[in-house]
Amino acid sequence: MGQRGKGHVFMPDKWVFPGGRVDPTDSRLPAAAELTAETEWLLQQGGVVRRPPRAFALAAARETLEETGLQVGGPDGPDLSKFSLVARAVTPPYRPRRFDARFFIADAEAVLFDDRPANASEELLHVRWLSLDEAEQQDLPTITRFILKEVRARLGGEKLQPPFLRYSRGAQTMERLG
Repeated sequence: MGQRGKGHVFMPDKWVFPGGRVDPTDSRLPAAAELTAETEWLLQQGGVVRRPPRAFALAAARETLEETGLQVGGPDGPDLSKFSLVARAVTPPYRPRRFDARFFIADAEAVLFDDRPANASEELLHVRWLSLDEAEQQDLPTITRFILKEVRARLGGEKLQPPFLRYSRGAQTMERLG
């Protein structure tokens, strides 16, 4: 995780996971292995999806490298087969800054080519590995706190389908994909 700078318009000073917008070229990047059929299917759930499923995981790998210096995968590209979808979340329509985000989890030992976080980037300051307990003590956005609870449940052995959080008819809703 890393802390966003004070000068950021979106979530200043908050501790977040690396991530960002899917670039048009993300779906065409090489990968050492493709998504599992289950993860690919889950990424297509929840209404209109305008990008190929692999673009979301490749964007996650690219953003992780850009923001933390961590290379997910090997020299031949990310191993998308190790990525599992944790959740999808869409910000409320009244927010000035919006996102439709997918959150992934992967076993670091299985996907990290180099696990030494870089120094701070323009996006994230104080980049470092945190235990779940340490992460929960940080100044977190509500969605990040929710994702940490989902991760904790999965690591504790619960078999959960990814939640899809969004606003419908003026109220936040959550449904499980799959």
